[in-house]
Amino acid sequence: MSLSMTHPPDICSSMAVFTEVLDSQAQELLEQLQLGDLQSLEGIQGGIENTNYFLTSTQGEFVLTLFERLTHTQLPFYLYLMKHLASRGIPVPDPQADRQGDILLTLCGKPAAVVNRLRGRSQLQPTPVHCATVGAMLARMHLAGQDFGREQPNLRGLSWWADTVPLVLPHVNEDQARLLQQELAFQQHVAATSAYAALPCGPIHADLFRDNVMFEGETLTGFFDFYFAGVDRWLFDIAVCLNDWCIEHSTAAYLPAHGQAFLQAYQSVRPLQAAERSLLNPMLRAGALRFWISRLWDFYLPREANLLQPHDPTHFERVLRQRVLHPLAL
Repeated sequence: MSLSMTHPPDICSSMAVFTEVLDSQAQELLEQLQLGDLQSLEGIQGGIENTNYFLTSTQGEFVLTLFERLTHTQLPFYLYLMKHLASRGIPVPDPQADRQGDILLTLCGKPAAVVNRLRGRSQLQPTPVHCATVGAMLARMHLAGQDFGREQPNLRGLSWWADTVPLVLPHVNEDQARLLQQELAFQQHVAATSAYAALPCGPIHADLFRDNVMFEGETLTGFFDFYFAGVDRWLFDIAVCLNDWCIEHSTAAYLPAHGQAFLQAYQSVRPLQAAERSLLNPMLRAGALRFWISRLWDFYLPREANLLQPHDPTHFERVLRQRVLHPLAL
């Protein structure tokens, strides 16, 4: 679920995880953060991993997040990465600090954070212009994160896929099981190659879908929802974007004009290295596999308190089959 939306929807029973925050608790938090007096507190519908509120004070508009699954140990990487990127001029939510300088807070006994609310809305029907803007900003984000001092792996990377595939296999048909196992074996082979070892790494967003980017018209106003970020191959971030921003959603067919716009804009900031060009197609398959596995996991093995209807797993099965059958020509 996005942390920044244009208009707050009503609180309703479909919120996946929901920790009730009282106005008095929100006011106390605002005082700790020196952000003025509470004007409104409105729950955001639809979060799967976190509980989110729009928090408006006399000093501005913010988003309050209570983390339902991530721990105090895991969260500093994400929050300080956002703080680092914001300080480098990348438009991301900027975590607000309390009087002691801490940006990881505690509310209702749970880890929490308050970030500034981004302007605009998600562009769910992107044009090549939108794709180009995302590509250039992603390259800027990768470069800006090079000197980020904290380390945390992509927690939904290859080892998680290997652990999770056996859990979802009993829930799929024979053809799907074969594809999952074959693709996992292929990705394990790719990851053992010298070309893969040569891929440049750094902090990646790892989940930069259409609904995690904000626009005002054709102007990009922010990347958000960094809670799957980790240190991994930059090419994986590119692949995740191409698999979402540059496809026809109903069929998963690749849209060449969108993809070309994205890649050209990205490379205008950071040209791809030879190893990246050689492994783009395997990485596109990796990005599709990752989200097929996670959606199967969410669908068939829902976690406690997850009341939302999970995403359709077959979407990324279609994406994977398209990437296998129709490799991109660079």
